[in-house]
Amino acid sequence: MATKATEAPTLELVLKRNSVERLKREKSPLGMLDELPALIAAGYEQVDEEDIVRLKWWGLYHDKPKIGTFMLRVKIPGGITSPAQLRAIGEISNRHGRGEGELSTRQNVQLHFIELGALPAVFEHLHGAGLTSAGACGDTVRNITGCPLGGLAHDELFDPTPVLDEAAAFFYGNPDYSDLPRKLKIAITACPDACSAPEINCISLIGAMRDGRAGFGVLVGGGLSSVPRIARDLGIWVAQEDAVTVLAAILDEWREDLRYRVSRVKSRLKFMIDDIGPEGLRARIEARLDRAFDDFALPQLPPARNHLGVHEQADSRHYVGVPVHLGLISGDQMIALADLAESLDGDVRLTRQQNLVLTNVAPDRLDDVIATLAAIGLPLDAGALRGDAVACTGEPHCNFSVTETKTRMDGLVELLETRFGKDADGLRMNLDGCPHACAHHWVGEIGFQGTTVRDAEGKRRQAYDVYLRGSLDRPAAIARAVFKRVPTEELDDAVVGLVGGWVGARADGETFRMFCDRLTDDELGRLAGREPAKAKEKA
Repeated sequence: MATKATEAPTLELVLKRNSVERLKREKSPLGMLDELPALIAAGYEQVDEEDIVRLKWWGLYHDKPKIGTFMLRVKIPGGITSPAQLRAIGEISNRHGRGEGELSTRQNVQLHFIELGALPAVFEHLHGAGLTSAGACGDTVRNITGCPLGGLAHDELFDPTPVLDEAAAFFYGNPDYSDLPRKLKIAITACPDACSAPEINCISLIGAMRDGRAGFGVLVGGGLSSVPRIARDLGIWVAQEDAVTVLAAILDEWREDLRYRVSRVKSRLKFMIDDIGPEGLRARIEARLDRAFDDFALPQLPPARNHLGVHEQADSRHYVGVPVHLGLISGDQMIALADLAESLDGDVRLTRQQNLVLTNVAPDRLDDVIATLAAIGLPLDAGALRGDAVACTGEPHCNFSVTETKTRMDGLVELLETRFGKDADGLRMNLDGCPHACAHHWVGEIGFQGTTVRDAEGKRRQAYDVYLRGSLDRPAAIARAVFKRVPTEELDDAVVGLVGGWVGARADGETFRMFCDRLTDDELGRLAGREPAKAKEKA
């Protein structure tokens, strides 16, 4: 019988049911760097699979196929990286990762094709630049995200980067918070639109002024994967100086409760919030900290910006939001960007939409910067559709993906650009190759999740579930699979039909999500030329 959330399991039961909890206790994953010489000497084929799991704590995953190369995920707190740091990542990519890289939806940089024998040199280069991958994967605090304009935006409530940096310094590589029940995702922003997707983070601190003091409202329990949740308001206001203390208290309540270590499927913080609610968690942290917080409700937030294009900073300079199609970026491009940022006395910021922001551009340098970006393959006029399209790592690198991801999204973007031009700008598409939802298909205006379907001869082929009515526009909403198992060769026509219906019949200012909200499934089905999933289920 499964353990219920109201029961108090024993550690013995946890270790019996959950093999990852056992392997963490048998040997700390944080010590794996010290074991690299022995693992390299033995050879990749001899490395125990449990040690491969432990290497995740250093941001390493098997590339696909599992023949000895790894993906390395580099954590960039708040997406803010100096020219020297971005140059170092580019150099590592060129020397050890076949010159390839990608930007992630958590403001990380990911490299592929890293061989086991190269890891000591890779980590020496990484750490020498003041960068880390500690906790980029595994049961830890993942990269803490924030507004890419933290400290620069002319309209931010206050600069949240000191709090974000304090949180990163406290949690990253901290042994006490490297043995969590599962991964834990935090966002910290103080921009007026909370652009860091707080609704889908485990914990989000959202800037809020109170009586002239800077602080945060708190959301808890968000997350996607196969069981999506929109975060809920904890109902308190936290001063800047107390922010990390409150974050730690929330993590302590969760990590010390063995109920959330029995099953990895039900171990995320969102399931604790399901069980006790935000009010229950508030009571626990107030008891732990021996203090009562004043009631506070976050105001309704406007839609978040994507930061693309040229905009004014708080000073007389500008920032330039650069679309990076599908988040794919080469080592040479990273080095060229580092050189450009250095010449501007600026830095490079990564966004959750897999794009980047170049800061501190003086007005008399704008034309030169835009020309340089185009010359290195990052044209500023690539279009909002490209800048907003998000796809997961997927094929050919990820062992979970069952379909094409970035290449399939590229085809969809090119198709819509050809058919509709800039009329399709504003549409946000998110495509995942599996249910893990790294590309956030649950909250895309059109979300795609890779699956398979059998053809007339019984052979499996690639297909996609198509999710509609989701968005991170406020109020945020989780999408539903309106069309299921659409064969990949039939997907183009379905998407063109849906987007064409929106372009041709939308009201003034009506987003694609709003358009879908006012249409029935059957009406959407007629546009897509497909029977909606609910109709199939009734048949």
